Amino acid sequence: MSSRALLLVNRHARQGEKGISEAIENLKTLGFDLIEESTEDPKHLTEVILRYQHQVDLVIIGGGDGTLNAAVDGLVKTQLPLGILPLGTANDLARTLGIPNSLNEACKIIGYRNSHRIDLGWVNGKHFFNVASLGLSVKITQRLTKEVKRRWGIFAYAATALQVILKARPFTAEILINGESVHVKTVQIAVGNGRYYGGGMAVADDATIDDQRLDLYSLEIKNWWEILLLLPAMQRGRHIHWKSVRSLQGQEIEVRTRKPRPINTDGEITTYTPAHFRVIPKAIAVLVPPEIRS
Repeated sequence: MSSRALLLVNRHARQGEKGISEAIENLKTLGFDLIEESTEDPKHLTEVILRYQHQVDLVIIGGGDGTLNAAVDGLVKTQLPLGILPLGTANDLARTLGIPNSLNEACKIIGYRNSHRIDLGWVNGKHFFNVASLGLSVKITQRLTKEVKRRWGIFAYAATALQVILKARPFTAEILINGESVHVKTVQIAVGNGRYYGGGMAVADDATIDDQRLDLYSLEIKNWWEILLLLPAMQRGRHIHWKSVRSLQGQEIEVRTRKPRPINTDGEITTYTPAHFRVIPKAIAVLVPPEIRS
């Protein structure tokens, strides 16, 4: 079965230049007629998707979570299915969806043409796949340069996080959720739509990207070293059961702070508090492994 696909590759992604030739060959073998486009600036991806929307059956994006996030508005507007080639450093969305880092295997999954609708998160007009957060994660994002990620790969997240944790300072915030107002003193608030973020951390142990809810946690620790104790649990999403972690769930959430604080969505700083979050159920279709059924 032949399908016409728009192939968008971030050649600046960690494996972008190295992986593109192999991916093109595999996709053509699987019967895809490709229109290949690339852009130096991921911010133009939505514009490219809109330009080709009536000429293709799906969009295949090669890159990391930041590249996928840059294209999400175009996918929402056109409702074209998304195929993912994980070429980034963390590839948290691919991990959430069970898409392996092997390009050959990722191409096979696109070739199965098994479409599954997933939720999106939304904050202040900006969509996100994985997690939106403020506090520690923003400082990590600001330090985590492309050069650091390219050099150290997935280990860059841990090394940068340790540097930031040592200087962690709490801030106060008001969380409005399910008709209640909660005042917190915290070092990080994260609102998750998917399961994984930050290079393999899980937002909650039962979070999925199609559960039609947002999972919020607030790290309310008193000493920086408590985060080090939490890290193993955070990889499994079990941190939400610790006394120093507040866990909340809802479909709409507001977070207010005394002064505007930057918010990180899928690894990019895109907006500021006050923040209005909501989940958009079954927002787009993604090509996933055959064992995942809609």
